Amino acid sequence: MIPNASPDMCVTADTDRTAVVVAGGYSTRFGDRDKALAEIDGRPMLARVVDRVGNVVDSVVVSCRDDQRAAFAAALDGVDTPVRFVTDPEPDGGPLVGITAAFETIDSPYAAVVACDMPFVDPAFVRFLFSRAAGHDAALPELDDGHRQPTQAVYQVDRTASVAAERLAAGKRSLRGLLADLDTVVIPPATVTDRTEPRSLTDVNTIETFDAVANAAPDEMVPDEMASDSE
Repeated sequence: MIPNASPDMCVTADTDRTAVVVAGGYSTRFGDRDKALAEIDGRPMLARVVDRVGNVVDSVVVSCRDDQRAAFAAALDGVDTPVRFVTDPEPDGGPLVGITAAFETIDSPYAAVVACDMPFVDPAFVRFLFSRAAGHDAALPELDDGHRQPTQAVYQVDRTASVAAERLAAGKRSLRGLLADLDTVVIPPATVTDRTEPRSLTDVNTIETFDAVANAAPDEMVPDEMASDSE
């Protein structure tokens, strides 16, 4: 259940693993609705993402704008994973702004970052990213087309927050640019393919993509036994 905290309250979580779900954008390519609330199989994408990453973390932080919080709280009502909100200090300032603000409120050494528009995120793969990030600043997947996915990745919290704050102070807002300043483990495409299915890394940015995934074969949650560590 969602705690009845003030939207601007910074609550520190004492956990081993945290996930930050990035949901503060204006969904400009998604028509006139917030894509985080668009439903697949009767559930908002935001709730699907929180449920899935909740299998492998102790708590979830939703990074969002203040004006989104009430609707998001309603969408997450009944979710078993402990969830709290961190309001973006600069609405629509970009994902790096929201991630940095969220990281500054958590104590876990590592945190997964997952976009709210990845409704098929694979808990087993997120757990694998945690294992690969150990001893490094970040771990993220690379797809067959060479695209690296910084919004389904695991980061060392203190190091990432520190470097990100420096970059933001210098006017550098690129999340991808941040990775150049971090000790980053890149998971090669062949390993990604072995570990998970392509749709788990699909971000639903447009109505067309949403319609394609919503009309695909019925989705099933990844069984708990598949979410165990496997090195």
